[in-house]
Amino acid sequence: MIPRALAIAASDSSGAAGVQADLKTFVARRVYGMSALTALTAQDSTQIAAFHRLPPEFVAQQISLVLNDLGADAIKCGLLLSAEVISAVAESIPPEFPALIVDPVLVDGSGRQIVTSEALDAYKRLLFPRARLITPNLDEVRLLTGLTITTADDLQGAVQALADLGARAVLIKGGHADAHIIQDVLWEADQVHVFESPRLAVQNPRGAGCTFAACITAELAHGRDLITAVQTAQAYVRAALAAAATWRLGKSERGVLDHGIEHL
Repeated sequence: MIPRALAIAASDSSGAAGVQADLKTFVARRVYGMSALTALTAQDSTQIAAFHRLPPEFVAQQISLVLNDLGADAIKCGLLLSAEVISAVAESIPPEFPALIVDPVLVDGSGRQIVTSEALDAYKRLLFPRARLITPNLDEVRLLTGLTITTADDLQGAVQALADLGARAVLIKGGHADAHIIQDVLWEADQVHVFESPRLAVQNPRGAGCTFAACITAELAHGRDLITAVQTAQAYVRAALAAAATWRLGKSERGVLDHGIEHL
């Protein structure tokens, strides 16, 4: 049977991020993708003009129907927006589900916070303790921990602070750092692993974080170990960014990904 992965996320009408990026990644990584939408967005390459939040009970119904019929080998949570939706998601996923990946989308592409303090608390109480992995970027680490990361020691402290929230593993995505080498830092079982990759000449790409977490989700659905999944995801995102480096889609200067790239 083909592995199955469920994406719980918002729709991106421009096709770069959100559930669209998740499903494209699932296809590329050879898993059967399913979705539960949390919100609809009206957006293009330059802006998110409007959100239409879906009722928490409808979000829960989507999840329950998919899991009860098709099942899932891995689940990825993306943009959830509110404490009410986070609670509905937590109640809809079996308590002992082994491969829940929580990508806490807390900021937009410019770093502006888009969730309330109640949502931050709900992530910490309801989802992080049940997660196989959480995958915040540096802006989200700051919101979750109150720590500003400027040195390697700061990064180590942030990893530990996030680990204390209860997830089985933590991956801090380093793409937002102002550095020539991107460092993604994984904590698991009291071990810290650093994955380095040279930065490409791509401006603030749209959907890279979603794609990174979705690829990890797909690899875990295949039964890979977490370190292998992170290594594969880093290589996949880098190849997808490089393949789309010359694309000019829309009015924005921000980059996108070629999710259909074959490199592994």
